[in-house]
Amino acid sequence: MEDKSLKEDKKYAADIDSITKAHARIKPYIHKTPVLSSETLNSIAGKSLFFKCECFQKGGAFKFRGASNTVFSLEDEQAAKGVATHSSGNHAAALALAAKMRGIPAYIVIPKNAPKCKVENVRRYGGQIIWCEPTMQSREETANKVLNETGAVLVHPYNDPRTISGQGTLSLEFLDQVPQLDTLIVPISGGGLISGITIGAKSINPGIRVIAAEPKGADDAAQSKASGQIITLAQTNTIADGLRASLGSLTWPIVRDLVDDIITVEDKEIVDAMKLCYEILKVAIEPSGAIGLAAVLSDSFKQNPAFKDSRNIGIVLSGGNVDLGVLWESLHLHG
Repeated sequence: MEDKSLKEDKKYAADIDSITKAHARIKPYIHKTPVLSSETLNSIAGKSLFFKCECFQKGGAFKFRGASNTVFSLEDEQAAKGVATHSSGNHAAALALAAKMRGIPAYIVIPKNAPKCKVENVRRYGGQIIWCEPTMQSREETANKVLNETGAVLVHPYNDPRTISGQGTLSLEFLDQVPQLDTLIVPISGGGLISGITIGAKSINPGIRVIAAEPKGADDAAQSKASGQIITLAQTNTIADGLRASLGSLTWPIVRDLVDDIITVEDKEIVDAMKLCYEILKVAIEPSGAIGLAAVLSDSFKQNPAFKDSRNIGIVLSGGNVDLGVLWESLHLHG
């Protein structure tokens, strides 16, 4: 069996030291989010499930951890010029909020097709919105223009050591709240969240299993892991708008070496899991946030003998910024 424990001789973009320092830095600003459980969901899954509710984080998603770590680690001189990013979602709002807390400007490049609720969040937190076309090329070109004009610091949504360390603080909290966890299921997109969580969790408990959950319509991480090199998709097709990015140069080595497996699920399974979260946990989450529960209830998890001894499973409900109009349509479509 391949050894997925942390190698001391391997250098990754984050380590337990950078994650612990990030936690100390952002603790005054973040919420220590609650962990929920449900006997009904346990009986449906046949496992003990523990839900880390990052939908209750400031900004409505885990992204505030990485954004605040980056913003509050900047030197005053750098910070004064502001921060910038290109994002269609939760990272944009998180960065705007962190910048507002520090009293510096945030320039947010947003594609024209971004979910309305996520754009509203950026506005609410005082971010300056610059629109672009919904292509990576347009996003990057527009962001570069903003950086040249303002001198702002680019804060990448996931491919940045400060972001990865900030997201890793979630694992310190989760394992403190539920020390008996033997498996974690984490959404994967650009890989910032799962990279930070994997480094943090495996430093505390080397035997813990970390599984990524990914939509079948955006399964670049699963394809990358299977082929041993980064695969990028020309296009993605999934309701989970937060899970459409590709792995970065800093997150890929962690996903390749340390993440134990990747489970892909259909959009219908994601919507079904969302319904369970609403109806049973009474928690409003976006599609990307429901994918961990979808994975644990999927046949590929249930029928895989490797996961038979996973008993206490931590599931990250990564965010709750859902466009309700789109949600009703999807429930009607997939229901």
